[in-house]
This record gives sequence, C-alpha cells and structure tokens, in this order.
Amino acid sequence: MRVVFMGTPDFSVPALRALVDAGHDIAAVYCQPPRPAGRGKKPRPSPVQQAAEASGLEVRHPESLKDTQQQADFAALEADVAVVVAYGLILPRPVLDAPRHGCLNIHASLLPRWRGAAPIQRAVMARDAETGVCIMRMEPGLDTGPVLLRRTTPIGPEDTAGDLHDRLSEIGAGLIVEVLAGLDDLVAQPQPEEGVTYAAKVDKAEARIDWTRPAPEVDARIRGLSPFPGAWREIGGQRVKVLASRVAEGAGTPGEVLDDALTVACGTGAVQLLRVQREGRSPQDAAAFLRGTAVRPGTRLGEG
Repeated sequence: MRVVFMGTPDFSVPALRALVDAGHDIAAVYCQPPRPAGRGKKPRPSPVQQAAEASGLEVRHPESLKDTQQQADFAALEADVAVVVAYGLILPRPVLDAPRHGCLNIHASLLPRWRGAAPIQRAVMARDAETGVCIMRMEPGLDTGPVLLRRTTPIGPEDTAGDLHDRLSEIGAGLIVEVLAGLDDLVAQPQPEEGVTYAAKVDKAEARIDWTRPAPEVDARIRGLSPFPGAWREIGGQRVKVLASRVAEGAGTPGEVLDDALTVACGTGAVQLLRVQREGRSPQDAAAFLRGTAVRPGTRLGEG
C-alpha cells in the first residue's frame, strides 16, 4: 500500500520500521518539528524524524494541518491509507478523508477505556489487570472511531508505564502490519457506549507521593509515573524520584521507613522502594542508593 506515516516519539518508531520492512510504499512521514533540547537548547529532530531520515524517507513537520495548502499537499500524496501513532497534531476533516482507506490510529488502550493523551500511565495508575492496543479508524471525535483489530496484554504487579510503553509499541507495530494485510476483509466495530474513560495528560503535580494513601494506590502511582515524570518525595533532604516499587508487608506511621530495605509505611500497608533516582544522578537500585545515603528504620520521608 501507499502509506503516509504520522508519528513523533519513540513509541511510534517500531510501527514505522515494521511498515517499511513489510514492503509498504511510504509516501511521506509527518512528525512534530524539531524542538530545543539538551543543555544548548539546540533543535533536536524527533525519534521518528531520525528513523525516517535513516531510511531515506521524505519527512514533513508542519506546525499545523489547519492550513488549506498543507491539506492540499497531504491530499496530493494520493495515499491508500495514513497510519497515525502518537503524532501530536489534530487532523482536520480534509486530512482524515484524503487517503482512500482513511486514517488508522494505533492507540495504546482497550477502547473505549482510556481515550485521550495518557492511556498507558492511567491504566497502571488505575490498577487495571490488562491493557492493549487498538487499531482504530479515525474520525473527528477524541478516539471515538470504530476498531478494526485489538490485542491485549496483562499488566503485571511490578510493571511500570515504561515497561508497558515498550511492550505496547511492539504490539502496535505488529498489529498495524496485520491490519493492512487484511484491510479489505476487516469490519470495523463501533466502540460500545458503556465503559468510556478518559486518560487525561499527566500533571507534574500528581507526582508528589502521598504516603497517607493505601499501599496499593501508592505503588500504582509510582509505577504509573515511571520513568516520566517520576513520582518523588524528599529523602535525606533532597528530592528523590521513585522509579520502581512493590506492595510489601508492614505497618507504621505514613512515610516511616520500616526496615533496611527501604520499605515505607503507607496509610494502610507498605511499599518497598526498588529503584530510585537522586536529582542530577542516574537511576540506581535501592541497595546502591542506601550505600550512599543513610536512611535508617524510623526515618520519616516527608510530612506523610
């Protein structure tokens, strides 16, 4: 098929590579413009732009697709289908309608659950038992389109959003190739009206750990915000991100360190902190952290 690919971050790259490997004709790759990054704040191409250029593909990165000339340029590609995954721009109706088979979105949730910006993080934070990927035919509503194919994966008790990000990215890559191969035979199924939830963009204000909450909730918040933005709390007078945890046995005053393995009491139960990151430092497991920072049993981590 003649395909327009539209995506920007790391999550989108395996799908682009899978389409290239499957022999599809990539007419153009659309992604977000390079953004300032690093200490020098020099414009840095997105992961998708880097992958596309490495494959010799044409890259376009308009600031918006609302302009009629941009829409005309898109239509002039005469694509059979557009594949959209974490692109980051709204697609106006003329863009949605331009490809012969429309625009297909790789969405990282089991629609209609977790429509919106942060489905992976919200699924972990809500302690869902499973999540997955849907290939959805796009329409103007927010992730409301009918679903062509879906695949599920369990969310393990120690899975982080980062773990799921990588797994779902690969699942989506395989699934979109499968969908394009059978597109003429697949029937898109409307999403049910019941079970709709919205995955709001993660606010950094959510990242401060509240030890007064029940342990399963604290643990899910930590894992759902790992690796970014990273749940945090003050330890030894400095802000420390917690990147991995698990529910543990124990009880005490919320925020109290219960043992020499960095188990911390919550409102009910406790969580063991498994991997942490001090400001300006690399992530390290709890044992390595404790060798450099004395955190004795009975220490209170913040105000609870």
